[in-house]
Amino acid sequence: MANDSKPTQEELDQSHADPNCWKLGIFYFNPKDKRIFPPKRIPGLGWTVNFANPLSVLVMVGLIVGVYFITVMIRR
Repeated sequence: MANDSKPTQEELDQSHADPNCWKLGIFYFNPKDKRIFPPKRIPGLGWTVNFANPLSVLVMVGLIVGVYFITVMIRR
């Protein structure tokens, strides 16, 4: 896979199944995978965050901050 080419679905599936891409078995960290929210190890359970992608970390922090502010505003 060249750096400028988009990975195929087969390559994404192989890297997703690689245990070295899962830290502590639950945190997905794969710099080659540019997806923000890849599927979890058991796809029926939804998606996870690719912590190697800086945009996905920003999205998660934004979601947490947004939920926090919404709950603070509702309590007022």
